[in-house]
Amino acid sequence: MKIPLLYVTAKRKLKVTRIKASFWDSIRSGFLKENSTEVIEPSSTLPEEEEPLPEEFVLVEKTELDGEIEQIVFSSGGDIDLYDLQALCDKVGWPRRPLSKLAAALKNSYMVVTLHSLRKSPGSEGNDQKKLIGMARATSDHAFNATIWDVLVDPSYQGQGLGKALIEKLIRALLQRDIGNITLFADSQVVEFYRNLGFEPDPEGIKGMFWYPKY
Repeated sequence: MKIPLLYVTAKRKLKVTRIKASFWDSIRSGFLKENSTEVIEPSSTLPEEEEPLPEEFVLVEKTELDGEIEQIVFSSGGDIDLYDLQALCDKVGWPRRPLSKLAAALKNSYMVVTLHSLRKSPGSEGNDQKKLIGMARATSDHAFNATIWDVLVDPSYQGQGLGKALIEKLIRALLQRDIGNITLFADSQVVEFYRNLGFEPDPEGIKGMFWYPKY
């Protein structure tokens, strides 16, 4: 099965936009000046930018007929319970992966964003029910490029725009860290979903290449 490379280049704006530079020019732009071979060294006199703090806020809030309030909370920080993540993977039909490898993948990610359902019943203050319903993560070189992985939303919450919001917030967080070359790999049935978010499949004929062990 072919899994296309999806790619977006973005300026540091809230809206993701395609810049005029070619795919490879946008990759090289961090290294080359005026298309020469001069390597641009970072100035030691410039102050380092502060890393944006992790975010947590309510995306959606609704009140049921019985008075129960459900909030969908987005977070770009905090720990994820591995068993909750495994349960979410089971719900979307992903094959199980060893918990130790899941833990390593999360630990070594540049950024992990989540969606939680938080239910608050009348008169039960302090007994809120919290459930993981969505996650995405990104790996990065911490300077120019990032790749998004493991985008998933609980099937019972799909079709409500939460996946779109999850990716848009993740892209926004990457842009805030001045990372503008963002890629991901997508199954054929979700290519259009990502295209609508500004991603472009196989830009300028660039292909994702895979190597598999032959045993």
